[in-house]
Amino acid sequence: MAGTNGKGSVVAMVRSVLQAAGQRVGTMPKPHLVSYRERIAVNGEPVSRSRFAAAISDVLPVIERVATAVGPPTEFEALTAAAMLELSRSSVDLAIVEVGMGGRLDATNVLDLGVAAITNVQHDHERYLGRTLALIGAEKAGIVKRGNLAVTGASGRGLAPILERCAALDVPLRQVGPRQAYRPFLRASGWEGIVLDLATPNRSLSGVRVSLLGGHQAANAAVAVAVLDAISEDGLRRGRPVAIDEAALRRGLGGVRWPGRLELLDGRRLGGGRVLLDGAHNPAGAAALRRALQELDLSGMPMVFGAMRGKRVHAVLRTLALLRPRPVFTAVGEPEARRPAELLDIWRSLGGRDGVVAAEPGEAMRAAAGLRRQDEPILVAGSLYLVGAVRGMLTGEVS
Repeated sequence: MAGTNGKGSVVAMVRSVLQAAGQRVGTMPKPHLVSYRERIAVNGEPVSRSRFAAAISDVLPVIERVATAVGPPTEFEALTAAAMLELSRSSVDLAIVEVGMGGRLDATNVLDLGVAAITNVQHDHERYLGRTLALIGAEKAGIVKRGNLAVTGASGRGLAPILERCAALDVPLRQVGPRQAYRPFLRASGWEGIVLDLATPNRSLSGVRVSLLGGHQAANAAVAVAVLDAISEDGLRRGRPVAIDEAALRRGLGGVRWPGRLELLDGRRLGGGRVLLDGAHNPAGAAALRRALQELDLSGMPMVFGAMRGKRVHAVLRTLALLRPRPVFTAVGEPEARRPAELLDIWRSLGGRDGVVAAEPGEAMRAAAGLRRQDEPILVAGSLYLVGAVRGMLTGEVS
């Protein structure tokens, strides 16, 4: 599963529906929010500490041999190897694997699981993937292999390289979007999630509820249904049919959870009230967050914001400024985190009003609690590292 935005949501939806259909599903979510163990999950639950430690221990000798022969692998490559090993031991019926970055050169691309999906193509990681949507799309299209079934919700210039690769490899492609075979129609969006109608090549589904917040999840749900259809077709041709009836589809989408993405949590551990977590860290993600909050009639709320270097922070803050938030800028304990004062300077250069800084996320949350009016939630956004740090504080989860 590749894509600039939405791939985690689509993985969560597909996994939830497959579970509702009685399948045992392995996933490799990334990045993790609180614990590295989140990188290896079965039926949505991270593996135990002992199983995670055993998987890492078992790949270390191979890592040492690789390091001697060609140089040390990255942390991500080592974690990917450990995840593949553990999922192979866990007797899963199906594995859904999320690309780390790009696709063509990603460590996960050593796998060929039969179905290749690309949610969309937007600007992100340009330093590594290229400055144009065509170049970024070509990197993501690299996950498509001969013999696959493919799915995409991409459009415009990012779609062209996907079409070209599928044509070159004679790979059937299911497309999602206006005037495509899979077409979502958003009917309602609120604090309980969304309701949509969905047209597919073989059926029409009306009044489908998705428990994730934000109208943008309608497009992700359509991609998820296209992926599920592809999984069913792939299972039939391999002689391992996967039965997914409409009841399982509705149960799975209606009960899906995806931590840290427009997730509303109780904030009592950090001073009370509600906290809305969202990992929007690129312009397209920020635009989806802004639209979702406008659908919820939410603006002017306190916002705890942090960002990493290499991200298009000016564009993200310019988009979120339309919500008129009262920001507290902070940083997580990562070398690539932007300094809070630097973020405040960017905010003011964009004409942003108010704005304070806090040295670390706990201090930032306390400052934001002091800015809250009545029952409005505190928004936490800008970085999944920040979202993970705050989520750990709110839930009491530890690594």
